[in-house]
This record gives sequence, structure tokens and C-alpha cells, in this order.
Amino acid sequence: MKIFIDLGHPAHVHYFKNFIRILEEEKFSFMITARQKDVTFNLLDELKINYIDRGKGESGLARKFIYMFKADFLIFKKAKKFKPDIFISFASPYAAQVAYFMNKPHIAITDTEHATIGNLAFSPFSKKVLTPSCYKKNFGKKHVRFDSYMEISYLHPKYFKPNIDVLNLLGIKNNERFSILRFVSWQATHDIGHKGISNNNKINAVNEFKKYGKVFISSESELPEKLKKYKINIPSTMMHDALFFASLLYGESATMASECSILGTPSIFLDNSGRGYTDEQQKKYGLVFNFTESLIDQKKSIEKGIEILQNNKSSDFWKEKSKKIIEEKIDPTQFFIDFIKKYENK
Repeated sequence: MKIFIDLGHPAHVHYFKNFIRILEEEKFSFMITARQKDVTFNLLDELKINYIDRGKGESGLARKFIYMFKADFLIFKKAKKFKPDIFISFASPYAAQVAYFMNKPHIAITDTEHATIGNLAFSPFSKKVLTPSCYKKNFGKKHVRFDSYMEISYLHPKYFKPNIDVLNLLGIKNNERFSILRFVSWQATHDIGHKGISNNNKINAVNEFKKYGKVFISSESELPEKLKKYKINIPSTMMHDALFFASLLYGESATMASECSILGTPSIFLDNSGRGYTDEQQKKYGLVFNFTESLIDQKKSIEKGIEILQNNKSSDFWKEKSKKIIEEKIDPTQFFIDFIKKYENK
């Protein structure tokens, strides 16, 4: 069976890496296109996954619309030669549209409710739309829900074993506390109208959190001069190891907040729109603490971070909470493999 995958974000590499590895061992073949976004290519190179560069994409609705035609044309040319049996992606309008015009099924996966424009660009062209069960919207008859989070597809204990060597790279002693801050670029279509954490509050957060241990920053956007010295410098494939051993994640990334839930690290997530999965991870498991981007909530979120860092609860307290998630949720990778195989002989 031939499968075409389009990747638009570093997280998508993680979503599909075990899916690709397992099915390649079963003699399935893949063609993969990928956008130049943050560390996407670094991850693919480190994982030795072959891919085709489809460019950087664009910012702004008008330029994104023009880029859509360019990306569609590139994917169509490549897919025409490859002759895939099926397309699968995390909410890629390009893969969905090309699949539709080639009369091939496209299986879309998403977990981002407020990506309204993006949803309109892929859902009409997709055979099925797969989402976590906590997803708050409905795609009608083509909607299939699975009881899990995307991040379990690569952070389930059967796939992920934390590498303690990351502590040496960070200059951290065993059991020494440290925090990771994550800031995003706010350039995605679903980020229009969002401003995120102010530079002043980024600086305030660092100044407060460093009282309790070292601070490292991962950022898609340009950092204020005062914060550049805190930029994390480890291989992109070791970020999850760092998150596992961290005492706190603070920032604007829903994906990283969810990753920390699976890894047993408390996280603080700021976003006006929120996510169904981070809401559930707060209400049901107590591992994510959600705030809006308002200046009042930014202040409250920093205070919450201080509270977590001041608390004497050991890392075992948080790791025990994450075990409940693994016990209750299914493995998305296996779910996707079983789902795709239904189309193998169609």
C-alpha cells in the first residue's frame, strides 16, 4: 500500500513517526512532503525519514491563499508520479485537496477546535476526520472520535524512554529543578487575532522562575535581548527528554502542554481559545493549568508557576497523575494503523 503524508509542523513529525516506522516494516511505502517550519527538517533528518521540501509557507490570509495553490500543485506533481492509494495528514488542506482531485481518500486528523479557516480548507475534501474524543466541535457523518490525545502517539511508554543525558547538555544536576518556557510565533491561520504573552511578562516570568532553578526558553519568535541567553540549546529530538525532567513548562504551546501531561510534568498554557484536550487535562487529570492571554491572566499564570515551583511535591506526585492518562487512553498510533489498513484492499 502506498501512503502520502503532508507535514506542516514539527509536531506532525512526532504524530506520524511511529506510524511510518511500523508500516514501513510491514512493506508499506510512503511519500512525504514537509513545510520548512521551525525544527521540522531537523527532526526528519535525525529520524532518517525521507521527505520533499514544500517551502516555508506564508503569513497573512492573502499570501496563505496564494501559497495554497503552489503547494497543491507541488503535491499533485509528486503524487501523480507516486500514485498513492491513500493520503493522511494532520489537517493539511493541500493533501486533502489533491487527494480529492485525484479521487483518492484523504484521512484528516485534527485536535484544534478554533482553526475555523483551516477546517474549511480540508474537511470538505476529506473522507474521514479523526479527532480526540474531547474535541468540542462536530464534523458530521465523516467524524470519527478516538479516546486519546495526539501526543500519546509518540510519548506512550512503549515508544518513549527518557534520556537522562539531556541533563548534562543542560548543565543540570540530577534532581535539580528547572523550568522550560515555550513561546510561539502566532503565524498560523488559527492564531489570527492572538498576541500571546507580552515581552514584559516573558521577562517577569523568567525573573520569577529563575529564583527556583535554571530557566530555558524555546521560542519560534524573536526573543527580547534580555532573554536570548536563556535560549535552550539541545538537539531537537531531545526536547521531550528535557520536558520529562523539567519541574515546570510555561508558555503558549498547547502541544507542549499536552506533552507534559503525558510525561508527568505540570504545565501552564496561555491562549484565548483554549483546546478541548488541555481543558480535559486540567479538569480530569490536574496536569495543565489554562489561562487566557489577558494581562490579568498573564500575571495570574506567573503566580501559578511560582506556586508550583514553591510546592514541595516531588516529581513522583506529577508522574503518578500521568500514569492515569496512559491507563485510560488508547494508543493513537495503533488506532491510525488499524484505520488505514481498512482501506488497504478497497
